[in-house]
Amino acid sequence: MSQVVRNRGENITTLGVRADFPALQQEINGQPLVYLDSAATAQQPTTVIDAVANYHRHDHANVHRGVHALSHRATEAYEGARDKLQSFINAASRSEIVLTSGTTESVNLVAQSFCRPRIGAGDKILITQLEHHSNIVPWQLVCEQTGAELLIAPIDDSGQIDLDVLRALMTDEVVLMAVGHVSNALGTINPVKDIIAWAKQFDIMVLIDGAQAVPHMAIDVQELGCDFYAFSGHKMFGPTGTGVLYGREALLDAMPPWQGGGDMILEVRLDGTTFNDLPYKFEAGTPNIAGIIGLAAAVDYILDVGFDKIAAHEQDLLTQLTTKLGEIEDIRLIGTSANKASVQSFLLGDIHPHDLGTILDHQGIAIRTGHHCAMPVMEFFGLAGTARASLSLYNDSDDIDRLIAAIEKARQVFA
Repeated sequence: MSQVVRNRGENITTLGVRADFPALQQEINGQPLVYLDSAATAQQPTTVIDAVANYHRHDHANVHRGVHALSHRATEAYEGARDKLQSFINAASRSEIVLTSGTTESVNLVAQSFCRPRIGAGDKILITQLEHHSNIVPWQLVCEQTGAELLIAPIDDSGQIDLDVLRALMTDEVVLMAVGHVSNALGTINPVKDIIAWAKQFDIMVLIDGAQAVPHMAIDVQELGCDFYAFSGHKMFGPTGTGVLYGREALLDAMPPWQGGGDMILEVRLDGTTFNDLPYKFEAGTPNIAGIIGLAAAVDYILDVGFDKIAAHEQDLLTQLTTKLGEIEDIRLIGTSANKASVQSFLLGDIHPHDLGTILDHQGIAIRTGHHCAMPVMEFFGLAGTARASLSLYNDSDDIDRLIAAIEKARQVFA
């Protein structure tokens, strides 16, 4: 179920996309909702909600296993979603699209299926200080399991990776490098195409955590040249519990299964099992069928609006946000990279971020407070956490004005 194609000459404001999101049409504490927490979870448009409901109402059955009409329709929609996701990131083959529960599962799959059988003492895995916990902990675990060493490239005061150090850490001993495309805590957009090219000089395999990139920019995995790319559905207007691991077919084919169970097998005997072909070898058990169908509808929605419009709209809003925040007394902006996605972390004087978030919630404004699952980033800045406003295609200038007014009110209260 895709959105009706819009007039490509319009911008996002005149397209009226805000009306496509039912959750935004409510009041919180007597105030119209201002939702500025899309980096945690983006809201869902009606088309996604309807696609999930339609499956539950009419096609609810297991996939791949039934000969009856409902199973056939469910399988057709589910596998159609895989084809849509292949096109969305320009993978070379549908066999390179492994459907997962999200970025976290995708990263863990690579850690345990690709790295663990291949590495040992003397080998190294390279990450950065900028990563989300989901792109740190799986590599810590596999290093503990194998005796490999985990290398960390630092960041600077603007929230950018120190690229000179990152390059210096790339050696023949590094088996895999994992780096985020966009920082969830600071919004920094990393030059991943250049980073991948540097890594390939040492035959280092590269995984990109794209959870925060996919909602904001077009991704072409072949152009990037990465070996793995992971992302989540709920960051890109789809259901929670959905995600994708892209992997180059030759790599996935050589990797052993990560989990055992139904649908990842061709034949089971008590003395051994023959595993299924790609990508099903990595998709054990009954999947989140409704969620993946909803994810396909989210892809349709994004493409219908258009990445060019999304990027222009969000960058304009980010400029407004950072400019107006900077005019508030006692504001400290955390993460000031020149190349950023639509995320801004900040502090207001000595007000605890949780207290600030609570006051804003009383005024109908939803932001995220805390460490944002990026404790090493907070440690670098000497902070327990920040307040974070994250923008999306459904936000507008009024949202920013409401946020600024609410922060000013909080400042006056605490003063």
